[in-house]
Amino acid sequence: MNAAPSFDRTIPHLPARVLLAGALLALLALAWPARVHGGEAADALGSEWIALPPQRLDAMRGGYEVPSGLLLSFGIERAVYVNGELVATTRVNIPDVARMSVEQAQALGAIGDAIVVQIGPGNRFDPAGFNGVAIQNTLDGQDIRSLTTLNVGVNTLGVFQDLNGQAALHNALIGATGAP
Repeated sequence: MNAAPSFDRTIPHLPARVLLAGALLALLALAWPARVHGGEAADALGSEWIALPPQRLDAMRGGYEVPSGLLLSFGIERAVYVNGELVATTRVNIPDVARMSVEQAQALGAIGDAIVVQIGPGNRFDPAGFNGVAIQNTLDGQDIRSLTTLNVGVNTLGVFQDLNGQAALHNALIGATGAP
């Protein structure tokens, strides 16, 4: 007969790992490096900064690996609403981060591309070398909302149901002894 699994060692660390993975993916999406525009590299940080070669970065990158079969899904959406009307949106959903496809990786990279929303006349903005959301407004009385939504999911429902069952059993045992 198999003993019930002990979750005391794994549960306290699970949320931290999930939050770390979500935060790293969010930072990747939101702080994606400047793109090459018009054949010249965008020098957003200044000429004193030198890019490391991909081979060196590959040796430095970290991550986490969960052999237990933890499935992490990730999604990010950027949306701009003007007076309640959706005027710009971009999104990417990755159902299994460990098995990300080339198309999903490209979509994740594109989430950092510039979104420029101009409301009213006389707005000027050159998005070359810019990544993020830029909203320009020259009109009065506009309701402008910029939303970034992160969706991070894990397949741990069974673990939480197990914990809930254990808590219910514990509460029933305490109540059965007549304790208040």
